[in-house]
Amino acid sequence: MANTDLSDEQIVEIILNNDKELYREIIRRYQDKLSHFLRKFIYDKDEMEDVLQVVFIKTYKNLYGFDVHRKFSSWIYRIAHNEAVNFLKKTSRNGIFLDDLEYKIIDEKIDICGNIDNKMLKKEIERNIAKLKIKYQEPLILFYFEDRSYEEISDILRIPKSTVGTLIARGKKMLKNHLEETNKNHG
Repeated sequence: MANTDLSDEQIVEIILNNDKELYREIIRRYQDKLSHFLRKFIYDKDEMEDVLQVVFIKTYKNLYGFDVHRKFSSWIYRIAHNEAVNFLKKTSRNGIFLDDLEYKIIDEKIDICGNIDNKMLKKEIERNIAKLKIKYQEPLILFYFEDRSYEEISDILRIPKSTVGTLIARGKKMLKNHLEETNKNHG
């Protein structure tokens, strides 16, 4: 069976049974995904890559603590979440970088952008998401940009699933209000 046919959980079991080299497959599978996730909180590419390296080291060191009956992706995202929070606390920065504008955060029924072109809207979304508290940023990013389910977000952030929905709804409303206010001030 090729490595690509194995689930993450199966790969972890093989690694734990002394095939440490297979950890490269975990890195291959998650390098781009976690890099994309961390970039939303850490502006500087070198700093983000340092944090990503710490995530992979901590994941490897803690593999024996992973329950192979749970979802590995939620577990590794939890480690990435913790490291991003640690980095932000240490550097006292709270930023976000969006490389792809994703409109589904914004209620389609409201023309928030008006006459603002996409480039300007992208900058406004970046600026306004960065204004939200991290407790609202993370669920929005995980749900809309990382395509994580409420259950996965609940696992990653260690909060009840109902709280995930509440934080997403509130964060979306705050973002929408910020963008409407910005549009009004520039209109």
